[in-house]
Amino acid sequence: MRTTTGWQADGPATLRRTELKRRDLRPDDLAVRIDYCGVCHSDLHAIRHQDSAAGALVPGHEFTGVVTETGPAVTRFAPGDPVAVGNIVDSCGECGMCRAGQENFCHAFPTLTYGGTDRLDGSTTLGGFSREYVVREGFAYPLPSGLDPAAAAPLLCAGVTVWEPLRALGVGPGSRVAVAGLGGLGHLAVRMAVALGATTSVISRSSGKADDARRLGAHGFVVSTDPDQVAAARDTFDVVIDTISAPHDLGPYLRLVAMDGTLSHLGHLGPVTVDTMDLLLGRKKLSSAGSGGRPATAAMLEFCAEHGITAEIELLPSARVNEALDRLGRNDVRYRFVLDLSDLS
Repeated sequence: MRTTTGWQADGPATLRRTELKRRDLRPDDLAVRIDYCGVCHSDLHAIRHQDSAAGALVPGHEFTGVVTETGPAVTRFAPGDPVAVGNIVDSCGECGMCRAGQENFCHAFPTLTYGGTDRLDGSTTLGGFSREYVVREGFAYPLPSGLDPAAAAPLLCAGVTVWEPLRALGVGPGSRVAVAGLGGLGHLAVRMAVALGATTSVISRSSGKADDARRLGAHGFVVSTDPDQVAAARDTFDVVIDTISAPHDLGPYLRLVAMDGTLSHLGHLGPVTVDTMDLLLGRKKLSSAGSGGRPATAAMLEFCAEHGITAEIELLPSARVNEALDRLGRNDVRYRFVLDLSDLS
């Protein structure tokens, strides 16, 4: 076994620095020195809802770093290569979804970067809040030159989560897109939609982020608590990307969707109630998406490099991880915390 250092939660409490074990390299494995890891709402959720009987939890599933060692069967990477790793590190490779390049929808469920079950030895995966990660070559991605590695880390979760529906729904020149919620997912959705050529608006509860929306490239801004603005925007958007993380009524957002358009519900993963009339009046569609398969993730990174898209981040030394989680719980970040793991060396 290999030894590294990371931040571990043994229950719904603060994380502590501790020694971690990684597997010895298999033939198709890379050892990656993690330099930067994003802090996602799902990390906070996992910590708060952890069952201590389930064992140790090391969060972190969007990170960039450098290859330090490779297994003998690795052909795409060499020591010294910059790489990125997201929230999926394996899948069955055999089901229809995997064959279609949608490993994120693997019928046997993908192996997650943390809290997952290794398909060979049955161990629980430990995440990227650590100095080293061992990952299969096929689930690591070359980090394109020109992308700042710290600001690129959130692309591997937040970025690909919004990229997947934008591409699946055919967003491009002539599309009218609205992004509900300007947070970690939402600000990347705005940047990507604009770069794809869409006329892009932001929907927010107040006007407080209007300047940020314009700076990110948005063409319009709708205050969802202003009845006049909402009425003016009714049946306007071909695609609404809903990144709001708290439970909320989907009806008002469906009413903003144009005829034959789609509301893509991404931010809150839980039960929803929909009035069929909100779908019927305009032949509207409700969809969702989660993460991305390997081809989409690679394409997203290349697109972001071509268009200079990265996350807006606040970079903190990893020793301040508990501060980052506390502030994230209060939505006190614009727009993504990223941990600098160099202080674990």
